[in-house]
Amino acid sequence: MCIIWFMNARLLAIKKILLLVISGSGYNPERDKDCPGCNLSRADLNGADMSGANLEDALLTGAILRGANLTNANLVGAEIFSASLRNSNLVDANLSRANLMGADLTSAYLMGARMTGADLMGANLTGAILRGANLTNANLMGANLKYANLMSANLRDANLMGANLMGADLTGAYLTDAVLTSAYLDDADLHGANLRGAIGADVSGARNVADEYRKN
Repeated sequence: MCIIWFMNARLLAIKKILLLVISGSGYNPERDKDCPGCNLSRADLNGADMSGANLEDALLTGAILRGANLTNANLVGAEIFSASLRNSNLVDANLSRANLMGADLTSAYLMGARMTGADLMGANLTGAILRGANLTNANLMGANLKYANLMSANLRDANLMGANLMGADLTGAYLTDAVLTSAYLDDADLHGANLRGAIGADVSGARNVADEYRKN
């Protein structure tokens, strides 16, 4: 009888620890690198070192990740809705199919990040560094990309309807078949950018636009 009680108590203790970790209350980013599907909603991970972490399908809704190090992190399919990632380091991170709707990515470092099919609708990417990022088929509808660095970024088939690209650097960017209806491109640098098949692009206020893309 005592043995059964002890075993039950031990199982309850283990269950409690697991729940704390999964809910983010006991999550240690330096220890728990492998945490796919974890519930870290609203967790305070300000400045945390999560480089190389496996957070595939994790719940990070409303999480505070300002200045966090997420280089090479696996965030495929993660729910990062309305999270704060201001000044975070997401270099070479995999954010394919991630939900970043309304997320704050102001001045975030996203060089070489894989964001294929990611939902960034209404996200704030002001001054973000997205050089060489793969945003193929990403949803950037209404996103703020003011002064963002998108040099050589792949935006093929991306939805940029109503996005703010004022002053953005799109040098050598691939915008093939992208939707740019109502997108604000004033002062954006389109030197060497590929706009073939792009829909609704008004480049009248943009700089360094190839003649073939200017409307007569």
